[in-house]
Amino acid sequence: MSRATTIKEALHRWSEQNEGADPTQAKDIQLQFQWPPIEKMDGTLSSLVACEKLSLSTNMIDKIVGVSGMKNLRILSLARNYIKSLNGIESLGETLEELWISYNQIDKLKGVESLKRLKVLYIGNNSIREWGEFNRLQSVATLEDLLFLGNPLVENIDETAYVREIQKRLPALKKLDGENLLTEDD
Repeated sequence: MSRATTIKEALHRWSEQNEGADPTQAKDIQLQFQWPPIEKMDGTLSSLVACEKLSLSTNMIDKIVGVSGMKNLRILSLARNYIKSLNGIESLGETLEELWISYNQIDKLKGVESLKRLKVLYIGNNSIREWGEFNRLQSVATLEDLLFLGNPLVENIDETAYVREIQKRLPALKKLDGENLLTEDD
């Protein structure tokens, strides 16, 4: 198989596709569907200081690294990769508002508590099996929209019980799996 695309190569392609735009000045950078796929995030990402939305979906990335310099990042899309944990996400704790990380291999949510502004978490179709892990989301007071279906934790629970259990654990949640939740005020 051919060797993986590096972040540097992907950014060079992005620049060519965007009429020579400088990625360090861009607010929205789309690096999904690279061929050959990106296998590793690296420190090159920290040069993207103006970036507010970064997509690295549908690659072969297994770890979150190299994002500590991305001081303006609000939306990070890492769906459809091989990521096993949220380690490395902590450096985005003050800015990240949306994390799209469905279809990975995440089984632990350690690190999510550092995301002080997170409003949207799409983490469906991962490997979360325990309510103890799910409960880490309780420390994210700003969370409003959660996509969680497809995790082993909820495979054998009926929908009504599932929704009730999630609402009990995350009472401020407004949207679950794409559906608006009724609150006491409604």
